[in-house]
Amino acid sequence: MHTLTRDDIEQAARLVYQVMPATAQYPWPLLAERLGCTVWVKHENHTPTGAFKVRGGITFMHWLKRTHPGVRGIATATRGNHGQSLALAASAQGLNSLIVVPQGNSLEKNNAMRGFGGEVVEHGRDFDEAREEAARLAQVHGLYLVPPFHTELVKGVATYALELFKAAPDLDTVYVPIGCGSGICAVIAARDALGLKTQVVGVVSTEAAAAKLSFETGALCETDSADTFADGLAVRKPIAEAFAVYAAGAARIVSVNEAQIAEAMCMYYTDTHNLAEGAGAAALAALIQERDAMRGKRVGVILSGGNVDRSVYARVIG
Repeated sequence: MHTLTRDDIEQAARLVYQVMPATAQYPWPLLAERLGCTVWVKHENHTPTGAFKVRGGITFMHWLKRTHPGVRGIATATRGNHGQSLALAASAQGLNSLIVVPQGNSLEKNNAMRGFGGEVVEHGRDFDEAREEAARLAQVHGLYLVPPFHTELVKGVATYALELFKAAPDLDTVYVPIGCGSGICAVIAARDALGLKTQVVGVVSTEAAAAKLSFETGALCETDSADTFADGLAVRKPIAEAFAVYAAGAARIVSVNEAQIAEAMCMYYTDTHNLAEGAGAAALAALIQERDAMRGKRVGVILSGGNVDRSVYARVIG
């Protein structure tokens, strides 16, 4: 991935803002009281698809139309938020989208993808198997295969980090969930483009800890499973290009368990009345875990999305 400049990110923002306004970031007082530090929440649960990925979908689709003018449509794999983002952005550009999800994927995320104009196919036992099927279908149908990680996706996603850092430039630490890595790479890119000293901390699930294992050993590690209800974190093997960026740019990677993620989802509801999906609450869960080290500091947490099925949320809140 090439290094992004502030100008790159601001150009991306102009494209993003044709589709959606900037999202809010608030320093919530009850979170501060509870955790003993200033807590800025970046509200990516308030985008048109309910998650941060839409930003990258918009910039990627502009790039695709420009560089591949004959393209008919796209294919990709997702657990939901990446797919919603691309379905919306493809429809806006008059392109078809074929989206492969693993079997048993979130029904509500599948419905949302269809709502944005995507054709949804269920295949495989997890995200990594869905990716292989998406590659096969792209070839069969002559569609452009959108990878889970790409400079143009990161460029769009970096617009949320630019918004956060412009509003709160003096953050000591920002916690970011890691799935395929566009979120954390975007935060690192924006921090570096602005010349800030903020530490960026990645967050994974204990049940899908490949990024943390890779970070700590310095080599790509794969896990046998990625069985977490935080589907945005459910990746068995890091994307090499993304790993190269966060291996160099992150301060550390923290893992949080299912109970800690659930606790953070409840805390978001109680203290801010915001809905967070599992991956969306992971950053707050990591801050709760590291609250002693963060005491008195100014901290950012990325609420990356709020797309959680009602049945799952009812169980967590209950």
